Amino acid sequence: MTPASIPDLIRKKRDGEAHPRAELEALILGYTRGDVPDYQVSAWLMAVYLRGMTPQETADLTMVMAESGDLMDLGELPRTVDKHSTGGVGDKTSLILTPMLAALGLTVAKMSGRGLAHTGGTIDKLESIPGWTSELSEERFTSQARGIGLSLVGQSKDLAPADGKLYALRDVTATVDCLPLIASSIMSKKLASGAHTVVLDVKVGAGAFMRTLEDGRGLARAMVDIGTRAGRQVRAVLTDMDTPLGHMAGNSVEVIEALDTLRGHGPHDLTELCVALAVEALAAQGEDSAQAETRARATLRGGSALAKFRAFVAAQGGDPTYVDDPSRFDVAPGRADVPAPAAGYVQRIDALSVGRAVLALGGGRERKGEAIDHGVGVELLKKPGEAVTVGEAVMRVYHRGGRGLDAALALLAEGLSVGPDAPAPEALILDRVN
Repeated sequence: MTPASIPDLIRKKRDGEAHPRAELEALILGYTRGDVPDYQVSAWLMAVYLRGMTPQETADLTMVMAESGDLMDLGELPRTVDKHSTGGVGDKTSLILTPMLAALGLTVAKMSGRGLAHTGGTIDKLESIPGWTSELSEERFTSQARGIGLSLVGQSKDLAPADGKLYALRDVTATVDCLPLIASSIMSKKLASGAHTVVLDVKVGAGAFMRTLEDGRGLARAMVDIGTRAGRQVRAVLTDMDTPLGHMAGNSVEVIEALDTLRGHGPHDLTELCVALAVEALAAQGEDSAQAETRARATLRGGSALAKFRAFVAAQGGDPTYVDDPSRFDVAPGRADVPAPAAGYVQRIDALSVGRAVLALGGGRERKGEAIDHGVGVELLKKPGEAVTVGEAVMRVYHRGGRGLDAALALLAEGLSVGPDAPAPEALILDRVN
């Protein structure tokens, strides 16, 4: 297909017709090579936004994007599993779940990203540990995964490069919020990463990209369908993100909370989510769910997951004494509390407000490549449903020299609601899609 034929593809999608895979290859691979200009792909993206794509089209688009660059070959590694979260506030799940899975006999060889805007990134959190690096050669990445069951690197530019180019274009053409384009973006990287089993944590709520359960279900179903068509075992869990996960939001403070959880002393919601995701991974490998839950909890109680995390940190150059003694982490010395405006019960702590507060303090980035302060953060001293007295501290801010403090306090106060009656408990796990 020649570049002159691209207008025919745009017209076809504009009129609501479906593309066969060959047409998607011509468009996407041509754009990745630089043969198809931005303005034509922009027009096509808007046509997709307005007309949608069939499930088979979406799966074909995803595979074309995955095959636009390197494909990781994990075929020599046993029982490979990957995990992806659609992003939230206080979501340090990967720090706990991946060593749990390694302790359970699965192999986790995954790529993770950095935080952007109000959502945190696993790489940023791990870089709170002095010396830890996400830069591994392919040989070291594979041999480490084989040896300890866990290796984790930053996302490679050579992995699904079409996704990077398309996302940049979607960002400036108002086509980000499009289900087939979201699903194909996420899953192209997962398929290119090579794991046989993929567990998806689809966040839903105020601090998530998907604000409603209906939208979350749609995305989860689309991603599971893509993976199934590609011959992978994919399971999705939809989880609440109206309130931050756990008690800590930031970088160093989240690693400290993750270590508490690996020692069996973590917050209830964080622990239960990690166990649920581990059960999904084991069930996808054919294990009985009840037995899988017992085994998953044992990794936290018995210390095997913590031992895997320590070995993983040391293998990637990190100082393992920080795992042994979390008091060594750099936590910003400034403290400021957000008081309850009235006596009663905490009704709401808005996850988006907390994420934006961490961003204001310097713990996140507005644009890729910006430096961040790993030591700042927000601690939830109370969670929704807990009683408070007037003036009692509900949240604590960890700041450095007052940078961004006024903005953070204003955001947190705006996102806090206290009322006379205890709210009904909210479920953490909203649904599952297998």
